[in-house]
Amino acid sequence: MKTTAALTVLALFAAAPARAGVTLSFACDSTGKGYDICKAGTDAWAAKTGNTVNVIQVPNETGDRLGLYQQQLAAGSSDVDVYMIDVVWPGLIGAHLLDLKPLVPDKEVSAHFPAIVQNNTFNGKLVGIPWFTDAGVLYSRSDLLAKYGFHGPPKTWDELAAMAKKIQDGERAANPLFQGFVFQGKNYEGLTCDALEWLTSFGGGTIIDPSGKITIKNPQTVAMLKTVQGWVGTIAPEAVTTYAEEEARNVWQAGNAAFMRNWPYAYALGQAEGSAIKGKITVSALPAGASGHGASTLGGWQLAVNAKSKHAKESVELIRYLTGPEEEKRRAIQGSFSPTIASLYKDPEILAATPFFGPLYDVFVNAVARPATVTKAKYNQASNAFANAVYSVLTKKQTPEEAVNALQSQLARVKGKGW
Repeated sequence: MKTTAALTVLALFAAAPARAGVTLSFACDSTGKGYDICKAGTDAWAAKTGNTVNVIQVPNETGDRLGLYQQQLAAGSSDVDVYMIDVVWPGLIGAHLLDLKPLVPDKEVSAHFPAIVQNNTFNGKLVGIPWFTDAGVLYSRSDLLAKYGFHGPPKTWDELAAMAKKIQDGERAANPLFQGFVFQGKNYEGLTCDALEWLTSFGGGTIIDPSGKITIKNPQTVAMLKTVQGWVGTIAPEAVTTYAEEEARNVWQAGNAAFMRNWPYAYALGQAEGSAIKGKITVSALPAGASGHGASTLGGWQLAVNAKSKHAKESVELIRYLTGPEEEKRRAIQGSFSPTIASLYKDPEILAATPFFGPLYDVFVNAVARPATVTKAKYNQASNAFANAVYSVLTKKQTPEEAVNALQSQLARVKGKGW
């Protein structure tokens, strides 16, 4: 229930006259179909309201986006009205974002996954409305699984390595470029996501536990790093250490890989007309490690309003439209963006377009969160330290043991007297 003060803010906000024909600036998506699908949604809202939305091209990589946004927001700039923000950013930029709690009806907010709404609450402020969620998934070439006598996707990382090697060896007779497995191996936030999945599946914890304790130094972490180091140059190309999401997808979609780890957005692109792998894609949960279970890192994006926006009323109206069920449904069908509204996972049109949303519903709901909440403003430093350590192992600059020892010490320095 909203407080009296919040209701007063809401009443004043609602009473403010809408300014006809305002122009909003929206820092949206740039990955895959993201920009085009984002623009289609904003164009539809603009046509309904008589306003204009300029959708800004943003960097592909999340770290580059965050750095740009932090610079703008810290300077008090009003150039961007609406931001698409990562699930781990509320604690990093939340102080510069508008509190949406008194401005968006409770009924609309409560339709979204409660855990993501809670994630988007910073110092008591609701700084973002969930737009789409994400969890890492495994893409397999269904035609090649059948060709080489496999009855389904791999259930464990060991199975994946064996299957990838067999398919790779067979396919290279006709295609020397063919790879067994591609993933996000570049030194950036995407590697943190991939490596957290490997780590959790091996029973090595989540880097830092919810109490703030650093948990990375354990035998399971070392075993995980030895395993993934062995992939590079065997079932994965040496160049995988330069791959972000789109580089991995481009190899996969060209028909040059048996398996890929990526986010759900890649499915719609792989099934598009002209794709070399259309109709040859199976999507499944990521394989299990030594723990006996797999793990998927929680991703996803929210829509937020710059607290300095000169068009706050219209900006809130825009994000309410874009995060509503009709727009989330359109995005799920056209771009395989995972909804944040639970009821949409039973929608027959969505399931027809993206069949794995049904079977993998639990993967999305139970995805493993990065330690952003507990590390607060120090998350970037902690994540960078983790990615650097894993990258040093993938590129064979450090042994797994050396990397783990150095990472433990570095995280302790970042933590200092507390998170």
